[in-house]
Amino acid sequence: MAPKGKLIVIGGSIDKGSFSVNPEKLPNNLKFFEKGILKRMIDESDKGLASRIEIITTASSIPVEVGAEYIESFKHLNVTNTAVLDIRTREEANDPKNIERLKNADVVMFSGGDQLRLSSIFGGTAFHHLLLDRYENENFIISGTSAGAAASSNNMIYQGSSSEALLKGEVKITGGLGFINNVIIDTHFVQRGRIGRLMYACASNPINLGIGLGEDTGLLITEGRNMEAIGSGLIILVDATHMRSTNITSVGMGEPVSIDNLTVHVMAYGDNFDLRTKYLTLHSIKNPNPAEVDIEDIKGD
Repeated sequence: MAPKGKLIVIGGSIDKGSFSVNPEKLPNNLKFFEKGILKRMIDESDKGLASRIEIITTASSIPVEVGAEYIESFKHLNVTNTAVLDIRTREEANDPKNIERLKNADVVMFSGGDQLRLSSIFGGTAFHHLLLDRYENENFIISGTSAGAAASSNNMIYQGSSSEALLKGEVKITGGLGFINNVIIDTHFVQRGRIGRLMYACASNPINLGIGLGEDTGLLITEGRNMEAIGSGLIILVDATHMRSTNITSVGMGEPVSIDNLTVHVMAYGDNFDLRTKYLTLHSIKNPNPAEVDIEDIKGD
């Protein structure tokens, strides 16, 4: 059965609209208002501007600062019912107070940092089980950026050099939080040249579609299969379904890996990909003309 919830995975470095709203600065910040990922997150929530948003900073080494920045960013969009769930231990992930907060949330957003912290702290806890249940059965949004995106799938890359990714054993993979199956997600993808990491991950198990998310770029995933590109950058998809062969099992550790016949897709804003049929639909989106934007509408009431 398809999940009723929505999953938003983001490649990191989200445009957070760090500016004062005034007419002179608006033309330089239309990306935040018109194509911004945080705005789309609010639009997708049933309660819109009244949504209760819990920001989970567990992955971050500076959780207080990161949480405060997101709260301020949502204020730019007239969303004020936000709070930080600063969970740092498995005990806190089983704490009834934190479970109650999760029950009352409309949107949960995982910040960036270290994805192993997310899988090791949340995996198998009451908090994790409730996340899965609400995502499967309710109109509930789970979002993750950077580490939060990487940990969203059932398989997760947690380590691997970009320059040596296609050497056997260089890319390290473990289990993620399992909000979506049969994909593996890498982040900061274009900026850090991580195509080799994704190719290796797909060659090692071709059932997984590789998703490489650029910065300030994401996928809105509905029904567990319909993927729409959002944000300002690019998404690279690596499909090994029709891979003919690889030497990954025959070479020694540290030796180069060969892969025959990978399919690569490139997505930009508004493009759609069906995870089940592996079909990409391209859409041409006209960027708004700054002169045509109603400043009062952007500022809000």
